[in-house]
Order: sequence, then structure tokens, then C-alpha cells
Amino acid sequence: MSAKNEPTFRESVDLMFNRAVALMDLPPGLEEKIRVCNATYTVRFGVRLRGQIHTFVGYRSVHSEHMEPVKGGIRYSLAVHQDEVEALAALMTYKCALVEAPFGGSKGGLCVDPREWDEHEMEQITRRFAYELAKRDLIHPSQNVPAPDMGTGEREMAWIADQYRRMNTTDINGRACVTGKPINAGGIAGRTEATGRGVQYALQEFFRHSEDITASGLTGTLDGKRVVVQGLGNVGYHAAKFLQEEDGCRIIGIIERDGALYNEDGIDVEAVRAWITKHGGITGFPDASHSAEGAAVLEAECDILIPAALEGVINMENAKRIKAPLIIEAANGPVTAGADEILSQKGTVIIPDMYANAGGVTVSYFEWVKNLSHIRFGRMGRRQEEARHQLLVNELERLDNQLGDAWVITPDFKEKYLRGAGELELVRSGLDDTMRIAYQGMREVWHGREDVRDLRTAAYLVAIDKVASSYRALGL
Repeated sequence: MSAKNEPTFRESVDLMFNRAVALMDLPPGLEEKIRVCNATYTVRFGVRLRGQIHTFVGYRSVHSEHMEPVKGGIRYSLAVHQDEVEALAALMTYKCALVEAPFGGSKGGLCVDPREWDEHEMEQITRRFAYELAKRDLIHPSQNVPAPDMGTGEREMAWIADQYRRMNTTDINGRACVTGKPINAGGIAGRTEATGRGVQYALQEFFRHSEDITASGLTGTLDGKRVVVQGLGNVGYHAAKFLQEEDGCRIIGIIERDGALYNEDGIDVEAVRAWITKHGGITGFPDASHSAEGAAVLEAECDILIPAALEGVINMENAKRIKAPLIIEAANGPVTAGADEILSQKGTVIIPDMYANAGGVTVSYFEWVKNLSHIRFGRMGRRQEEARHQLLVNELERLDNQLGDAWVITPDFKEKYLRGAGELELVRSGLDDTMRIAYQGMREVWHGREDVRDLRTAAYLVAIDKVASSYRALGL
């Protein structure tokens, strides 16, 4: 894939951790305690399918228990292996600390290709995997709470939650054992879009700071910015869709498994998504030029590059040819540590994965809280909020009648002002607030310390400091 001395994903996470702690004054013992993965459980289980027993290998890794429960997704992929799961668990620890979600870091993976099995078979495999983890408290509302990741979604989370409930029939908080569930199975509005929405909010916050825009060599606002998206899965699709529809970005390139689409005038993200759903890939999509070689579009001239698929897509081999002045890591680890060095020297600004894709765990936190409180957000206060607003509208209408043409209420003001916030509005509000505050914490370190040259180092410094503070408070 790249140069011989290319660091692996796990080595990249360790290198970036080491780079940050070198700038901190931590006792060596505490530094080591934060760095190491606490435990990894490997499970091998058999499932009778198609007339014979098939053995599957799965992992659940716990990186840090400075806060519990620990939190992190479960991915289904034939490429899953222990090193990757442990690196992702470490990233989850730092991610949760950075956005102040009260969790330690964990991650899970199962070596399986979901496309090889039908739905009923996938349910049997998932339930057995969940059983193996749950009986060891590696799925538990107060100890370990999984979520969707690559290759998994609402469907798998619903199966896992149901399997846990079957095994723990008297646990009143059983639904909180996993997040990312469907709405009618204890999920929360806005969870499916959360990671992509978080990417949008991260970019919006970046563009609120003129100093940061200047650092990237860009100007103006998000409106009209040329964007290339690599990977149109759940995260890439939602990020591209929201940036296109709400911020006026021009999506000029979309890279997928079977090549890439390019159109300087912009590509309709919704139309591409519909095409992929119908045809299984982007080949043949009519409104853009198709290239069998996705790398060419990854290296195309654009303003913002959004790698939203696998780790390591930007590496030491191709980093020199990446032209985007601003990269936002919607995936985990898309830029290797070696590529990070090359891009930093070029002056490319990278909004790091630890922050950029934290929307998923943030809204997972809201879902977990909702499950534990057993009440939908907004249920108690929404109508009371509307009633208070109605008092003001009534008073304005009275003045309107008295003053005539001298005082005219804007036509849709009443409808907008009267509408109280429901669950989706509250979730988006909470996510926006989280992404803003976390970014501000990072940029203070980025601009405030001469020895911090990029946002990634700043993110690690903020996160590790919070984890260290938690351990000190525990008496470690």
C-alpha cells in the first residue's frame, strides 16, 4: 500500500500519543497507565449455518476504565484484528475525554463479511457474539456499552439489546446496554445521522475562527467550498448531504469502492446514494465523470477533503500529492502518522478524527442517558415552553392591533417562536454545543502554546490531561 516504514494504525495512535505526552509533565507511571490497553477478550464461537458449524472470531477490548461504563462500537469486517481493535479502543478513550462524555474507551470487532450471510444468519451470528460478551459483562449498561461501527447499524444493535434482555430479564436499565438502536427499540432521534452531523458542526465551528481559516490558507465561509468525500457510507453520506443542503458546499468528488465520481459543478449526494442503493456501486452514475482509479480524485484540487471510510487511506506514499488545504477526518485513522508529518510540513490543516467524528459517541451518550431516565427528551418541558412563548406572542399581537401598520409581525415569526424543542432539536442542540466547546478547548492549546503545531497534538493534550485528572482523582 505504501512505503516500507509506514506505521500501522496502532503504531500511528501510539506515535501520536507519545508526541503529545512528550509535551506534558506526567509521572512516567501514569503515562504508561494511560497508554496501555487494560484488557482484550478474544472469543471464538461456533454457529450452525447452512448445515454445518462455522467458527467466528471476535474481540472486545477495554482501553481505560478511568470512567465507567466504557464505550465503543462493534465493527463487522474480515479485516478486524486485535491490534486494530486495541488502537480504536485507545482512540475512544481520548475521544470521550475530549468531548466530555463520561465513558472510558472500548471497542469490539467480529471477523465476518455481512454480505456473505442473509439477515436471519446474521441475526444468529450477532446474538451468539452478544451472548459470549454479555455473560462476561463485556456488554452491560453500567460496565460496557457498545454502539454501531463499520459493517453494523441499528439492526444489529436491536438484536444485541434483545439478547442482553433475554439474559437479564430483571434489569430495568437493560435497554442502556447498547446505543445506536432503532427509535422503537429505545433509540434516540438523530443517532443515525450523528457522526455526519458532528462533522458538519465541526466545520461550522472551524469557520467561525478567522485565525484558523487563515492557517489553512482558505478564506470566507463554508458557502461555495469545493469538497471531496472518500466513502459514502453512513458518515460520509450524512456529512456531505448536510454540507451541501445547509451550508452551500459544492461536493465535487465522491470516492467509493468501485472508483470515483467527479464533477466540478457539483454532484447531487442524494442522487448518488439512491444510485448506490439500487446498483450496488457508483459505476454508471450519469451526472458525473467516472474514474476507475479513486486515488486521482483523492488527490484532486479542492478546498476540503473528507476521508470517511477506512484507516490509512492517506499515507506516506500519497501524502505529497494531496492538494486539499483542509482535511477533516470523518473516519478513524484515515491519515497515518507518517502522512501526518508530511502534511503538517506542507501546512495542511487536519481536523483530527478524535474530535471530528465524536458526534456518534456524543449522541450515544444522550441515548444512554435517555434509557437510564426512561423518558423522552422534551416530554416534560416542551408544551410549557410553548405556553410561555404564547404569552409573548399574544402581547405582540395586541400591540400589532393597536399600532396598525407602524408595527407588523414577520409572517412566520409566530409559528417558529411557538414551536417548542422536541427530541431531535434537543439532540442537535446538545451535539452542536459539544462540538463547539471541544473545538474551542483544542484551539486554545493550538494557538496558546508555541510547542503545539497542529490540532491533533492539541486534541491529544486536552484529552490525556482529562484522563490523567480522572486517574489522580481516583487516587492512582
